[in-house]
Amino acid sequence: MPRPILATIHVDSMKQNLALAKARTPGAKAWGVLKANGYGHGLERAMRGFADADGLALIEFDNAVRLRELGWKKPILLLEGFFGPEDLHTMAGYDLQAAVHCDAQLAWLEAAAPQLSARGIRFDLHLKMNTGMNRLGFTPEAYAAAHARLSAIACVGSITLMTHFANADDIDHPLLPIREQLRRFALGAAGLPGQRSLSNSAGVLLHQQLPTDWIRPGIMLYGGTPGGGTAEDFGLQPTMTLTSEIIGTQDIAAGEVVGYGSRFKADVPMRIGVVACGYADGYPRVAPAGTPVLVDGARTRLVGRVSMDMLTVDLTELPHARIGSQVTLWGRGLPIDEVAEAAGTIGYELMCALAPRVPVVEG
Repeated sequence: MPRPILATIHVDSMKQNLALAKARTPGAKAWGVLKANGYGHGLERAMRGFADADGLALIEFDNAVRLRELGWKKPILLLEGFFGPEDLHTMAGYDLQAAVHCDAQLAWLEAAAPQLSARGIRFDLHLKMNTGMNRLGFTPEAYAAAHARLSAIACVGSITLMTHFANADDIDHPLLPIREQLRRFALGAAGLPGQRSLSNSAGVLLHQQLPTDWIRPGIMLYGGTPGGGTAEDFGLQPTMTLTSEIIGTQDIAAGEVVGYGSRFKADVPMRIGVVACGYADGYPRVAPAGTPVLVDGARTRLVGRVSMDMLTVDLTELPHARIGSQVTLWGRGLPIDEVAEAAGTIGYELMCALAPRVPVVEG
């Protein structure tokens, strides 16, 4: 029989989470963000889960093309834009929209415009403003000039005004609160035509009154949160459940140790369960003792260091647990954010790190 680890993807929960995002922002259209292979859920499954989105957003050209091949007819947005002039031909061939965030992209568009416009091609583009996150985009002071330059290019159709929030989950962030980013955006976009695209997941969940025409929810669609509350607080449903089984047990005396490095020492006699899941499956190696795990639905804890193919859990208070008992690593019954927080990371990373060797089913 196959190794018992399994990831179950809940497509219906994706649909519910998207509906919740749209309900929280009435009047705004929604991009369903499915970069990184749909946050590890699979491109085709995410496309079906977000069938009611007004468009899909990602960064990978090959996956954008794949979405068209799978039959997606609505808009597709490339969030990092295009990476060279040759990409414009792919965009034209597959009717892709893109972010524009730097002078190099403007120059590529200007150079290609005569040929593309002669073919009747018009790109719908999203002009990115850097309002303090300092990754991509034009500063507020340079934004109007970039908009004018973009507007003058013959192969450009609509221009959406876009920025990205660094700390929407922390309204009083001491260095860059969302109100400061909104102030900078208003300054840079003053008087410019075009729809606004502002809210990420944190914006949708915590700032429902933002003046945005488009939302770009990501992690919330997959049942995780960017902070500011739990998934349960917001009514979000987990979309990935990672399960395995107990494949061995050990009874150890007080003073004995568990795992590589002997980092866990038993203070009392204990019963240890060995789970068929390790860092080669995507479970975080850095997860410390105490990270929550469910065994046959009962909460227990990780003990010892996570190894490549196995991890160990405390069965001392679970006398009925045995070889074959079901283990939930995250998902339904055990929020992924709780596991991630214990491991010092975020739910996004756990989802995206799911290894190719883990079988995936829908359920």
